[in-house]
Amino acid sequence: MSDMKQLSKLTLLLLATLGIACGGGSTENGQISDNNTSAATIEEEVVREPELLYGIDVEGYTIKNDTIRSGESLGVILGRRGISAVKVDKLDKMKVEGFSPRSIRADNAYTTFTRTVTDSTGSREVLDYMVYHKNAIDYVTFAFVGDSVNMTLGTRPVDIVRQRNESVITSSLWGSIMEQDLPYALAAEFEDIYQWTVDFFGIQEGDSFTVIFDHKMVDGKSVGIGRIWGAKFKHGDKEYYAIPYAQEEGKLRYWEYNGESLRKQLLKAPLKYTRISSKFSNSRLHPVHKVYRPHHGVDYAAPMGTEVHSVADGKVIFCGWGGGGGNTIKIQHAGNLKTGYLHLSKFAKGIKVGTVVSQGQLIGYVGSTGTSTGPHLDYRIWKNDTPIDPLKIPQEPAEPIDDKHRAAFEAVRDRVVAELDGTTEDFEPITDDDIFGRTTEEEAPKAEE
Repeated sequence: MSDMKQLSKLTLLLLATLGIACGGGSTENGQISDNNTSAATIEEEVVREPELLYGIDVEGYTIKNDTIRSGESLGVILGRRGISAVKVDKLDKMKVEGFSPRSIRADNAYTTFTRTVTDSTGSREVLDYMVYHKNAIDYVTFAFVGDSVNMTLGTRPVDIVRQRNESVITSSLWGSIMEQDLPYALAAEFEDIYQWTVDFFGIQEGDSFTVIFDHKMVDGKSVGIGRIWGAKFKHGDKEYYAIPYAQEEGKLRYWEYNGESLRKQLLKAPLKYTRISSKFSNSRLHPVHKVYRPHHGVDYAAPMGTEVHSVADGKVIFCGWGGGGGNTIKIQHAGNLKTGYLHLSKFAKGIKVGTVVSQGQLIGYVGSTGTSTGPHLDYRIWKNDTPIDPLKIPQEPAEPIDDKHRAAFEAVRDRVVAELDGTTEDFEPITDDDIFGRTTEEEAPKAEE
């Protein structure tokens, strides 16, 4: 009976094959069916759609995730998984687009693809691929299939979600961003955009912000932010807009509602992520000498090594030991202004008397040199050699929107404001084409933010 069944199956298979070869097939009612349909159906049943992970077909593999530990090298990790010293040496000499296997870092993740091989000696696990995660988006694949050794770069697909958020500040900008589970990078972007305009050391409870930004997501997880499409920051009784527009070709800048530049002559502060521990005063109790004396500067308490930046373009006129001020830098600026940076732990590379610096350039690092009770920056400003309060200096804005760009800027502004206010019924969200003033057919210039 079993032989008869096998014969029947072979007969049916032969008939089906003949039917396909002759251009037709049998149907239940005896009619000839279309051969193309039958062939397509068979092909769909036979071909398996591969399931890919980092471009690798996962079928037959055991996949494990791990983390590089302190002191581990790529050779150690691969050697533990049976990769020969010859292959490790071959891989170690490779370099792809500036990446070297020697540059792997502790605490970064990696993924292994192993398969089980059984032979006369028994069963063992063989490593075919290892994927090293440079960051949340970029990865490197090391392949050891057969006798070959290969290394390729890859990028995980990133979803861009345009997002609008608003928040009332209860403690600090960073605190509010953490409370809303927003990307930390958003706070840094805010401080970069508003660094000339908003005093982030003077944030008050009740201040608020609204922002529209591109949220980068990988597998539903946040991996950072892209373009800031617009923002509104309410500080005290003032509202400061940030409208993106490229007045100069390829250079994205942010502007006030009326087209005035958010950029000013001086930065609001020479460093970030700190607090004011002492303000400008003509009579302050000195924390070391315990006597009242003038303190013609602002003290910013900050961790040792925090970067200090020049608040404006200028030339270094003093760089050295300043007595009680410890390591000190003084810079001469336009308009008979001079700034001072005291108690530095060290100076930035290349900073010396005569060095020309630009606004925002790194000049030194927070320290506690000279007469000091702890790490901080004593920041000072002189106008015509007379000390003035850095927190009260009037600010002159940079050049405003030019008349020839006014209409295009205002069109962008109105759409940004509508999106910030949540009233976009009559407006389409702005795009790069709008803010760079080009048509969709033109090639997109690289923005310099």
